[in-house]
Amino acid sequence: MKRLLIVILIAAGLWSGYWFVGAQRVKSGFADWFEARRGEAWAAEYSALSVQGFPNRFDTTFTDLELADPATGWAWQVPFFQILALSYQPNHVIAIWPDQQLVATPTDKYDISSAKMQASVVTGKNSNQALDRANLVADSLQITRRDHDATTMTALHLAVRRDEVQTGLYRFALTADDLAPSSAFRKLVDRSDRLPRTLSAFSADMQVSFDRPWDLSAVENSRPQPRRIDVTLAEAKWGDLELALAGELEIDDRGRPKGRLTVKARNWREILQIAVSSETISQGFADQLESGLAMISGLAGNPKTLDIPLDFRRDLVFLGPLPIGPAPLLRLR
Repeated sequence: MKRLLIVILIAAGLWSGYWFVGAQRVKSGFADWFEARRGEAWAAEYSALSVQGFPNRFDTTFTDLELADPATGWAWQVPFFQILALSYQPNHVIAIWPDQQLVATPTDKYDISSAKMQASVVTGKNSNQALDRANLVADSLQITRRDHDATTMTALHLAVRRDEVQTGLYRFALTADDLAPSSAFRKLVDRSDRLPRTLSAFSADMQVSFDRPWDLSAVENSRPQPRRIDVTLAEAKWGDLELALAGELEIDDRGRPKGRLTVKARNWREILQIAVSSETISQGFADQLESGLAMISGLAGNPKTLDIPLDFRRDLVFLGPLPIGPAPLLRLR
């Protein structure tokens, strides 16, 4: 019995030593990372950094955290942020956000509030810590652009998984429950106020191939750039309006897409009238479109549903043989 007690005490002492050494390494590793960002002219500050969780966890808490990259114009401010990890599995962490945060982009600033926002994140075990998979959940999410009211949803779910063979290929699955667009967006697309406050469905399932995996260099240096997008299905239902999207795009080094996306529109005549009400198109043009689209939908066998191919080529978007606008630039800053 005495020998067993001695063994237990020695094991406990060794484990305690491992935890305290590991906690110090975690803390100094984060501190060094912030110092390196300051050396690159970032704003990288916090008022306190602590590591707790003895004996089985390394729970890191940042207080009054601020990160800003002047080269890209992105910034993030939170009163606290937590990264929780098991001491024997440090590449699998739980990230916890506060109920209020500020995100600034190159074009605007957004206040984000939620009842809960957290993610389970698994990275590779090498020094670059490439993202392998992640699951993010946010409840009662509100995203408010400065001087505008909020876009809200009761829940947001995002799942990301990296392909085991193609290291830059990720699958994304997104759903937003009870998505309610801001009044500014509603006025843009629905000036006659014909649509309900919330969408009954909003989801997307797609694969995106990037030129390299998402790892620490994506934050420290530059973002991986998309090279191919395969949309299995993206779907939105708003009142009587239903839109579904599927297709494939190849993206060149400039960020210009090439390929085809097919849009399935149900109750498309109502969509045309909303476009007229929002002054996106004129009534005369809508009448011409309706005549042509009615013929197409009739040939397809369902006069209420349209399958519309959108072709991306020569830096333009084509509806059949007609160019309808410039292709979007798909580059991440």
